[in-house]
Amino acid sequence: MLPLVSTRATLGSLVLAMAMPCAMAQAIQQASPPTVVVTAARSEQNAADVLADYTLISADDIERSNQHSVIDLLQAQRGIEVVRNGGPGTSASVLIRGADGKQNIVLVDGVRIGSSTLGMANWSALPLANIDHIEIIYGPLSTMYGADAIGGVVQIFTKRGIGSPSVSAFAGIGSDAARTFNAALSGKADRLSYSFGAGRDRAAGFSATTPGNFSYNPDNDGYVRDSASGQLVFDVATGHEVGVLFLHSFLEAQYDSGLTYDARTRQTLDNVALFANDRISAQWSSHFQLTRAADRSGSDSSAAASDKSQIDTVQTGTSWQNDIAVGADMLQLLVERRVEDVVSSSTPVLSGERSTNSVAASYQLKRGAYLASVSARNDDSSQYGSKATGAVAAGYRISPALRLSASAGTSFRAPTFNELYYPGFGIPSNKPERGRNAEAGIHFDNGSVQLSAVYFDNRVSDLLVTAAVCPVQVATHPFGCSYNIDKGTLSGTSIAAGTQWNHFALSASLDWQDPRDDTTGKLLARRARQHARAGVEYGAGRFKGGVELIASGKRFDDAANRNVLGGYGLLNLNARYEFARDWSALMRVDNVNNKHYELARTYATAGIKFFAGVRYGL
Repeated sequence: MLPLVSTRATLGSLVLAMAMPCAMAQAIQQASPPTVVVTAARSEQNAADVLADYTLISADDIERSNQHSVIDLLQAQRGIEVVRNGGPGTSASVLIRGADGKQNIVLVDGVRIGSSTLGMANWSALPLANIDHIEIIYGPLSTMYGADAIGGVVQIFTKRGIGSPSVSAFAGIGSDAARTFNAALSGKADRLSYSFGAGRDRAAGFSATTPGNFSYNPDNDGYVRDSASGQLVFDVATGHEVGVLFLHSFLEAQYDSGLTYDARTRQTLDNVALFANDRISAQWSSHFQLTRAADRSGSDSSAAASDKSQIDTVQTGTSWQNDIAVGADMLQLLVERRVEDVVSSSTPVLSGERSTNSVAASYQLKRGAYLASVSARNDDSSQYGSKATGAVAAGYRISPALRLSASAGTSFRAPTFNELYYPGFGIPSNKPERGRNAEAGIHFDNGSVQLSAVYFDNRVSDLLVTAAVCPVQVATHPFGCSYNIDKGTLSGTSIAAGTQWNHFALSASLDWQDPRDDTTGKLLARRARQHARAGVEYGAGRFKGGVELIASGKRFDDAANRNVLGGYGLLNLNARYEFARDWSALMRVDNVNNKHYELARTYATAGIKFFAGVRYGL
């Protein structure tokens, strides 16, 4: 079967991107990205020097969006697809470049989060309040972060205190009895910087399922989320600082489990990190960090004691990173240890521990118009043994505004505890997935117009998939299993453009992809071949407003490609008005066209919904 994304189409896209700057100079644009990106190389880089494909959602972007959830904010980003089993508060996953949610890593201020049984972050429990910015790095980053970075890495940065004391607060209401309140305090006093935030979000919601789901219940499924975060950083001396940061979130959410019971989940995230950053000399910087991330999930699906469960994951980590300047180049050396501890009251066979000891090195080179990087890492696991990964990237500046780039790298994903041990589903012999990626791109940014086009081809061997009929251990897995297939391919082209025209900012992105099970030739479940976004923002004086269109092609809900999830287009509106100094009113209307669509079969999504609020900020 021929791939959807052909070489001819890809070359055409890259040539088109090279030809577009002049034609679009007075047509499309978005604000220039911030000058520093951290996640791609685990250290600060000028945005113009970042060889990886990335998106940076700045504090201004978050404010202009008027969004009040992380998952909704990410759904509008290039290269991102979202799957959700109902409305806000229900389980959700984020897919990057067609990679499953388990094939991506999520960090909060450098702290890795997620469940070792599910293999992904609890997106619904993450609060948007007090987030400063978000970096999305596309493509494999196992040489930087180890297991699971096949599709990409998302890092969330909370606000850090600077300057004089600053207070902010927000209160909002919306459809489905949504209520949001949060407040924050930040600043710096002498050598101590501080930032603290807290908030509560709640909604009555709507039924998570639709008729046809075996768990259907027409009642509303709401949620309550309480959260707090903060950090303290003390400047010990010039070039030396120590600090502590934390994030706490408690989410109680209803879901459907038949007609007779009000089923609920209770989920808690607790992150804490201690760190020390030291400039040993003009050329040598040391970064030491101790982390602990707890993901606790309790479920109550019926009155029976057997249907009450608690599964907890605690990840502890130690890392020591050394960045050594070699002229204009940078050598990075890293040692790291991560321990995953799972305790399950309802399914004791899941309880266990695995540890991973890692060493890594990378070198970033700058020579005039040439950029290059090479990296290697070895992860030695107590469960699956030693895995080595490597990557190389190169870039060439044709002009100050136009750059070509290419890269190749390997990656892997560790099986989750569920995929290994869950009764009737896991198979202990399941192997880690292995990825091999190659990509090439062109990037244009003259300060007023930004354009990019990237082609990627990510081949994954021993891909772990879920089948309703288990083909490898039928007798012991009558209701399906997770198992390794021969291989899968995640390939595609991602194009983005943006520009400013008078008081208007215009932006657009389009992703063509072909996420496929190469053994069967079928598309991987819940991935669309095409998805796109376009937006127009207007800002003049005290008023700002925007229109956004999010579109996706059809998907299949199952590996056999029998159950179709139809394509959809969502029209969203937002507006903000500063009615007094430090005071503003905002409004957002999502799904203005009241489109009925599904992100997962027989799970409901919201129709048209409204949200409005008032913000105060110094």
